[in-house]
Amino acid sequence: MRSSGNNFTAKEREGVRAMRRMMVTAAVIFVTGIVAVGIRTSARQDAAASSVDSYDVIIRGGHILDGTGNPWYAADIGIRGDKIAAIGKLDNATAKQTIDATGKIVAPGFIDMLGQSESSLLIDNRSLSKISQGITSEITGEGGSIAPQDEKTLAPMKPMLDQFHLTVDWTDLNGYFDRLEKSGTPLNLGTYVGAAQVREAVIGDDDRAPTADELKQMEALVAQEMQQGALGVSTALIYPPGHYAKTDELIALAKVASLYGGIYATHMRSEGQTEMQALDEALEIGREANLPVEIFHLKVSGKSRWGSMPKLVAKIQAARDSGLNVAASMYPYLAGATALASCLPPWVADGGTEKLLARLHDPTDRRRIKAEMAADHPGWENLYFDSGGATGVMISGVVNPDLKKYDGDTVAQMAAAEKKDPLDALFDFVIADNAQTGALYFIANEQDLQYGLKQRWTSIGLDANETSLDGPIFEPHNHPRAWGSMPRFLGHYSRDLHLVPLPEAIRKITSLPAEREHLQKRGLLKEGFFADVTVFDPKTIIDKATYKDPNQMSVGVDYVFVNGQLEFADGKLTGVTAGRALRGPGWQKTEEGQ
Repeated sequence: MRSSGNNFTAKEREGVRAMRRMMVTAAVIFVTGIVAVGIRTSARQDAAASSVDSYDVIIRGGHILDGTGNPWYAADIGIRGDKIAAIGKLDNATAKQTIDATGKIVAPGFIDMLGQSESSLLIDNRSLSKISQGITSEITGEGGSIAPQDEKTLAPMKPMLDQFHLTVDWTDLNGYFDRLEKSGTPLNLGTYVGAAQVREAVIGDDDRAPTADELKQMEALVAQEMQQGALGVSTALIYPPGHYAKTDELIALAKVASLYGGIYATHMRSEGQTEMQALDEALEIGREANLPVEIFHLKVSGKSRWGSMPKLVAKIQAARDSGLNVAASMYPYLAGATALASCLPPWVADGGTEKLLARLHDPTDRRRIKAEMAADHPGWENLYFDSGGATGVMISGVVNPDLKKYDGDTVAQMAAAEKKDPLDALFDFVIADNAQTGALYFIANEQDLQYGLKQRWTSIGLDANETSLDGPIFEPHNHPRAWGSMPRFLGHYSRDLHLVPLPEAIRKITSLPAEREHLQKRGLLKEGFFADVTVFDPKTIIDKATYKDPNQMSVGVDYVFVNGQLEFADGKLTGVTAGRALRGPGWQKTEEGQ
C-alpha cells in the first residue's frame, strides 16, 4: 500500500520522469515554432518593406485634404507609376523625386465640370490655362460634342477647321480618343454626347421635329457613343439647332443614355424670363428617363430677375429631397461668354450659318430682328437685352484681321467708332466676321452667384477651352474664367469671404464631380487611386485674370501631377502629356461583355 507524501514506487518514478521528458520536448517544439514563425514573419516584413520603401515620387510634409470634405491631416504621399501607393509617415522611404510640401495643401487634382477643350487639344495641347490652376481632368461636350461626325456636322465647323488647319479624321468617339491619345493631352478628358450633335448629324440645322425614323437614328447614335465611353447626353437649349428640340425628343435620347448609366446634362432652355419652367423641363427629363440631371453654369440672367437664385435652389433641393439626383456647376464670375451671333433670335439661324448671314443682309428680316431684340421674350434667351444692351456686351474673340482693333471693346464702343446704330453695327460685325466672333455678356449679379456657390451640390465648371499665353488658339480678350476659376473659388470665395470652408471647397471640385461622372479611382487622395494631385499654398492662391486683362496666370499652385507625372512646377509646364480618356460606365459594361 502506497503511503502519503513523495514516496513513489520505482515504476511510478519512471512514469513521472517520462512525462517530464514529454513536457520538455513539447515546450522546445512550441518555442522553436514561435521563433520560426517570427523569423518567417520578419522575413516577410523585411521583404514587404524593401518592396514599398522606394517610390517614383514622395510628396512630403503637406497638409492633406483628401477630397472627402474632412479636415486636413499631416502625411506623406508615395506615388508609384500612375497610382498613389502609400499615404502615411514615409520618413525612411526613398524616391526618384521628392516634393517638399511643407506648409502647403495637398489635394486631389481639380476637375473642371464643363470645359470646351475637345478641339483645342488637337491644335495646341499645352493647356497652361488649366494645368496652372490645378485642373487635371475636364468634362466637355455641351449640347454639341466631338462625336459623332458626318458631313452635316462638319459643314458649320468649316470656318474653324480652315482657320486652324484641323482635319477631322474620325466619325465616332473611339476615333476621337485614338486621335487624342496619339497627339497627347495634359488633361484627362471625358465627354458627353450632344443631343444637338446627333440631331445635326441626322437632320441638319432645320427647325423641325425629327420623323420616327430620324429619331431612331438619333437614338442609335447616342447608344453608339455611350458604348464608346460618353458620360451621358447633353443639351444646350438656347442655341440652334439644340433650341429646336422639344421635350419628348430629349426624353427619348436621355432614356438611351440611362440604359448605359449616363446622366443628362443641360444648358437649360432659359436662364432668364422662363428659367423656372426651363428647370421644370430638365427635372421632367430626369424623372421620365430615370437618370441624374446636371445643370450647366447655373445662374440668373437679367437685372430684372436678380435675386431669384434662392427660388431656383429651393426647387432643385426639393427635387433632390424627392429622390431625383440633380446637381449643378457654376463659374465664379458675373459675365457669360458665347458667340456674338448667339444674341440673335433663334429663327435667324434656322438652316445654318449661310442662311443666318443672308437674313442679316435682308432689310425686312433685319427690321424684325431689331424689334425682337428690343424686348424680353419667354420663348428664347435674349442675351443682348439681359446684358442691358450694347454697353453690356463685350467683343471677345475676332477672326477677321480688319476687325481685331475692336477686340475687347463693348458693342456700344464699336458702334460709336463705326458711327452706326448699335444693333446695325452688331449685325454688320457678325456678317464681316462670318458669325465667328465671341462675346462676353454681363448678365448676372454677385448675391445670386454666392448663394449658388455655397450649395453642397454645386461644383465648378469653367465653360472655357484650354489655352496658353501664345500660339494659335491664344485670344487676347478671353474670359478671365479660362485662367482663374479654381483659384478664385478657393482664394476669394473660400478663404477671403468664408463662403465655404476649404475642405468643403476642395470636395466640390474633386470628389463631387468624380462621383457625379462615375470617374473610377479619381477625385480622392487614396491608396490605389490615380495620382492626380495638386499642391497649393492656401495663403496665397488667387486669380489674377480680369475682364480687361484676362490672360494672366493665377498664383499659389506649386505642383500638379496627372496620372503620377509632374506636369507643372515652379510656375512652368514640364511638357509632359500624361492625360487620358475618361470613359463612362457604358463603355466599361461593353468591354466586360466582350
